[in-house]
Order: sequence, then C-alpha cells, then structure tokens
Amino acid sequence: MKIALLTCEKLPDLTPQDRPLITELAKHDITASAVIWDDPSINWSDFDYLIFRNTWDYFEKETEFNLWLDQIEKLGIKTLNPIAIIKKNKHKFYLQEMEQQGIKILPTLFIDKTTNLNLKELMPSHWKKAVLKPAFSAGSYLTEVFEAADVEKTNTQYKIIASEKDLLLQQFMPAIQTVGETSFIFFNKKFSHAINKKPVPGDFRIQVQFGGIYRLTHPDDELIAKAQKIVDTFTGKLLYARVDGIVIDNELHLMEVECIEPDLYFNVSEGSLERFVNAIVELIK
Repeated sequence: MKIALLTCEKLPDLTPQDRPLITELAKHDITASAVIWDDPSINWSDFDYLIFRNTWDYFEKETEFNLWLDQIEKLGIKTLNPIAIIKKNKHKFYLQEMEQQGIKILPTLFIDKTTNLNLKELMPSHWKKAVLKPAFSAGSYLTEVFEAADVEKTNTQYKIIASEKDLLLQQFMPAIQTVGETSFIFFNKKFSHAINKKPVPGDFRIQVQFGGIYRLTHPDDELIAKAQKIVDTFTGKLLYARVDGIVIDNELHLMEVECIEPDLYFNVSEGSLERFVNAIVELIK
C-alpha cells in the first residue's frame, strides 16, 4: 500500500508534528511519503491513496487547486478526506446548510460575489463589531475585524475583493478573547481530543503564528455530543474533522468544520498520532 501525504511547497517534508506519520504508517506495512500537491512531476496514479495534510497554500491558489481536484477525481484516485468533501468544505458557505440543519453557528451573513458591496446596509444595527473574510480562506487570510463605526472604511477596503470572492460577515464574539476557541478533533467520526486556543491579549487571532496559546481541554459528554452531531452530518468516509467553535454557557457556537488540512495537535494530545494512524488503517485496508 502506497500513500501520499499531501503537503505544499512551503512544507516539503510536512510539519514537524506530521512527519512521524511516515514511520508510524510503516509499522502497518504502508509506505507513506510527503508529496507537494501541485508538483507537476508527480504521477498520481502511482499512489493507492492521497491523504490531505499540509496543503496550507490551497486558498492562495484557488483556481489551480480546483483544477487539480478535478484532475484527481477524473483519475479515480482515492483520497482522504474524499474529494466530494474537500470540494464542499473549501468554501465556507457550507455553514449556511449546517444552520438550516439546526446546528448553531456564529451569527453570519453570506455575501455572494458582488460589484456593489454595501456592508453598512447588510450589517445588523446591534452588531458593535464584525469579522469579514472570504468564503474560500484559511488561517486569517484576508480577514478583517472592524468596529461598526469603521464600516465604510472596511467597505472600501473590500470592494475589489468582493467582486472576486464570496464573503462571510460574522458578528464578532468578545468571548473569543476570554474563553477562546475550542477545537473538537474526530478521527473516523470518533472523538479523539479537544484543544482550547486563546489569542494573546489585545488580539483576536488564535493561530499559533500570531502568538495563540494551545492547551488540551476535556469537554463534558454533552459538548462532545454537540460536536458529534456536526460530524454526523457528513456521509461516507471521513478520516478527520476538526470542529472549531466558541463554547458559551456550555453551548457550542460553530465557527467552522476543518476537513482539508487542519492542524490536529498531535503534539498536545498524547496518543493522538497513533489514534490517527489507526483510523487511516481502518479506512484503507
């Protein structure tokens, strides 16, 4: 069995946390290697499976990534997560569907591509602060947090972006700065571990590259069940899903479900890498 652990040009050897996957998979007679997803020299038919791991530039190469997904699909190469899930998950308008299924999401407005962006008209009057970001993005890419008083200025900033990309306008939740964001990580649709991420004082970005602090957390069964309900909306195989949200009064407010290339925090939760490898083995053998 030969698999490619998909990565990007910036991380040709995978992240330090993901590198041990190669050794662990070898214990199960699986030959795994790090492969850059947009390397033109690769013959994808050489692999039995492609596993999305560190493709952390896909949102900067939107057109190329979409074409590449189509190519892999036409070749009939198996992927984890499956191409159908990747195609849906890369565009955050899937949150609208989840809301329609009764899942509590952060208050969000979905803005189709437009040459007439009018945030002032769109933004509810009771919102003091908002977050604006492309529907096809990751890692705070082109993300802006702004006060209601600055809506016109932000509108000007995003006029060109709005003509090229669908956008999400979300109510800013101050709790992100106090309780932080919680990530519930599932392997093969089973709960593995949870991480709480808090930004540095004065910031809203919880990513480690912006100083975010990550800690293992132990949510109660009720919260895990709420995250499980979100994961169970996916049909078919799902190697991993990371459910990101803000927990307020033991209610999970979904921010997004990461099914493409999330950090799974193997370095924070003991045994999680082995659980992940076992999930791969369960799904491909």
